[in-house]
Amino acid sequence: MSAPTTTRAEQGAMSHRETLEALSGLLLVLFVAMSSATIVSTALPKIIGALNGSQTQYTWVVTASLLTATASTPIWGKLADLYSKKLLVQIAIVVFVLGSVVAGFSQSAGQLIAARAFQGIGMGGLQALVQVAIAAMIPPRERGRYNGYLGGVMALATVGGPLLGGVIVDTPGLGWRWCFFIGAPIAVIALIVLQRTLHLPVIRRANVKIDYAGASLIAAGVSVLLIWVSFVNSTFGWVSWQTFAMVGAGLALLAVAAWVESHAAEPVVPLQIVRQRTTALAILASLAVGMAMFGGSVFLGQYFQIGRGYSPTEAGLLTIPMMAGVLVSSTVAGRMITKSGQVKPYIVTGTIVLVAGFAMLSALDHQTPLWYVGVGMALVGIGVGMSMQNLVLAVQNSVALKDIGSASSTIAFFRSLGGTIGVSVLGAVLAHRVTDSITSQLAAAGVPAGASGGGKTSSLNLAELPPTIQHIVRAAYGDATGHIFLISAGIAVVGVIAALLFRQITLRSTIDLATTRKADEAPVPAAR
Repeated sequence: MSAPTTTRAEQGAMSHRETLEALSGLLLVLFVAMSSATIVSTALPKIIGALNGSQTQYTWVVTASLLTATASTPIWGKLADLYSKKLLVQIAIVVFVLGSVVAGFSQSAGQLIAARAFQGIGMGGLQALVQVAIAAMIPPRERGRYNGYLGGVMALATVGGPLLGGVIVDTPGLGWRWCFFIGAPIAVIALIVLQRTLHLPVIRRANVKIDYAGASLIAAGVSVLLIWVSFVNSTFGWVSWQTFAMVGAGLALLAVAAWVESHAAEPVVPLQIVRQRTTALAILASLAVGMAMFGGSVFLGQYFQIGRGYSPTEAGLLTIPMMAGVLVSSTVAGRMITKSGQVKPYIVTGTIVLVAGFAMLSALDHQTPLWYVGVGMALVGIGVGMSMQNLVLAVQNSVALKDIGSASSTIAFFRSLGGTIGVSVLGAVLAHRVTDSITSQLAAAGVPAGASGGGKTSSLNLAELPPTIQHIVRAAYGDATGHIFLISAGIAVVGVIAALLFRQITLRSTIDLATTRKADEAPVPAAR
């Protein structure tokens, strides 16, 4: 293969000011992309009502974008190793903007789902490529100080998205369509900023062969499993022929994908990187952190609205302790990591605090004092802030610049996969416990079970229910939410174990591993 082409960025020509200017555009578009995944959560009842959609379509408005974002993440990452990272960021922005505009103009639920699926492709690209771009600009040792900004933006987007959606829907003159329109002009502004400020290295390789077969098999296998997670326990049971068929097909596709990747010249997911101890452990920990980041915001928002009776806007405001915890902890930990060059202590501490936060939230019921809920949310936020981005940083530190896209997107992929599966599975558990609780309480009160909604009317439409039944429904949701966080605490323990098994990691002060350890286009050696 030909030698990599040296660019201005590789020579370290980007000053601190230029880095901050480029970073502002990257963080702006990352915020828009991540918030678009959650902004519809509080607006969905009005959206589906206006489009005369069904309950199944209600779920798929959210699931469609998460599915395509998750499935496309490793593909975007691999492309970033082969082609211009800046150009790929710009393409992802354009895809996202087009999907957002089409979603806003949708005239039916089917059109909206299709637009959200297309939008998700751009979302997946931005979630992966922003971290790849930052890794190509800033050495791991210095990257810690910038991770605070990155973690803060992710927290603001994840927790603030539902709040923003509630405000848009409740504001006269806007309406639900602006939940999709609002991100487009901001993304265009970010595109212009990045065109002027982003200067990234381009490693040009001769005889590049894109692994289309591996990419297709990975996307297909992951999609089948995510579709199964979306429908299991609602459309069909956990033990059913549909489950065996879909899980079997998904695992078979991924097994074939692994075989193809092991023989491909340019695999989408380089197995020699995944097999490294640091990467493998970071994948396990990222699954737990992904569940915390997505599941926490989804179920806490539902807890405040249904279990406690707060409005969508109030529910968003009540989740501020978690967002503040992520922002403060990621900023402080990032600066301390830059000074010490050590990342493992902060990952271990973060995962332990995450378990403690979930343990506190596992005691929730419909009468828990708000100060107690706030402390639990703050601990979850601190845990996510100290571990989420530092897991990516640990992996990026162990690979050469030519593989930074694949390595970064692999961690982002598993974090997104963990969040998607976590929300679906925990949601199924929550729905089961709520149904049982409502049924038993209605029976104890001598009220027919159909009175909780009956027919096609959802029990979540509290305004249409008698006061007595409203109290039963609120208590059921409030009391069942604690069980969800108890399960989350157990899963987060896996993250603690993975963090403890990390070897000591000292961050390098150069952008490319080859600068400090002579390397060429050969596979990266195993992590020390």
